[in-house]
Amino acid sequence: MKTYSAKAKDIVKNWVLIDADGLVVGRAAAIIANRLRGKHKPTFTPHMDCGDHIVVINAEKVLLTGKKRQDKPYYWHTGYPGGIKERKAHQFLDGKHPERVLELAVKRMLPGGPLKRQQMTHLRIYKGMAHPHEAQNPIMLDIKSMNPKNALRG
Repeated sequence: MKTYSAKAKDIVKNWVLIDADGLVVGRAAAIIANRLRGKHKPTFTPHMDCGDHIVVINAEKVLLTGKKRQDKPYYWHTGYPGGIKERKAHQFLDGKHPERVLELAVKRMLPGGPLKRQQMTHLRIYKGMAHPHEAQNPIMLDIKSMNPKNALRG
């Protein structure tokens, strides 16, 4: 028996809508990363971009467990000597671009390389309810009902 390897013409990409209101960041990011890679499909091929297009709304309402909202640091480097910078998760979530917390979590869960960059272009994250992808008729994916731990009870 031969191992199946998907060809570019055989890949079918669906559109999926996820409401991130009340979701735990890490659990949501793991599900989104698997959907972006296409690991939920029986035709998964590791070297091909066979994942779906993901649209995430309400990204500003994601939750972090424990003290991560106040304590979790995000680092980057400016490129200059001594140029390490740090920003906490609450500064992102309360700031101008709260969707970056979820975007960074998903980005860091994908294996690196050119395929990662291609797969990240299929992720669209918005901080409100509105999104410009109604014409694609995205299918709603209810992550909260998959596992009670995916959403915090508050």
